[in-house]
Amino acid sequence: MKDAPASALGFAPIAPQRAFEDIAAQIRNLVASGKLRPGDRLPPERDLSARFNVSRNTLREALRALELSGMIELRKGASGGAFVLPGSSGVVVNGLRDLYHLGAITPRHLTEARVWLSATVVRVACERLTEEDLQALEDNVEAATRAYRAGNFAESAELHRQFHNLLAASTRNPIMQITMEGVMEVMQQFIESIGPSDNTYTLASRRRLLKHLRAREAEPAVAEMSKFLERLQAQYLDRWNERRATEQPGG
Repeated sequence: MKDAPASALGFAPIAPQRAFEDIAAQIRNLVASGKLRPGDRLPPERDLSARFNVSRNTLREALRALELSGMIELRKGASGGAFVLPGSSGVVVNGLRDLYHLGAITPRHLTEARVWLSATVVRVACERLTEEDLQALEDNVEAATRAYRAGNFAESAELHRQFHNLLAASTRNPIMQITMEGVMEVMQQFIESIGPSDNTYTLASRRRLLKHLRAREAEPAVAEMSKFLERLQAQYLDRWNERRATEQPGG
């Protein structure tokens, strides 16, 4: 980790009307250009505020905005400060969740996108997954089976969600992984809103899918996943529509 002096980074004074946005934009550009890297600590607040020619309150507003976007982390204490983060999926996941709660993403959008995304993930996974990936998927299915037989449906449902994230991770593509993580997080919110259900066909489908994955049979694997999800999503949407009907006046 290194401290970056304000003078060496080329910060420029900004116009006061949109001060915090301009400050955040300059810091983002420095990260994009490689002048600031993950782990670097930004200069102290007094140096930055002087360089930008703004108050410390304005500077802190910009830093908080960058923290909320996942660009930096603000740490307290003698060794604290503003540190550039390596990046995480949290911002994307939270953004999708917020869009769902705001109604910009409907349950139909969500279920449709999940089928499309999963088909791509399965097809790529057939090409790229390793023996370790297959073992992790098989261990997941076995754990879900044990949880289901023990009547622990909450644990079983969580393992089913993890299965999709494990499968996406086997693509070795972070965009696919982050997108799947976001979709599964929003799916969890959706399922909680309509109430959980016991799907007796999930584990059987998982085992058929694993056989196709191990044999690298892309098209049968995609067909199995798509058929399973379309059946599941139809069930979810039926329950969602029923709930909406009961919530209508006079329903």
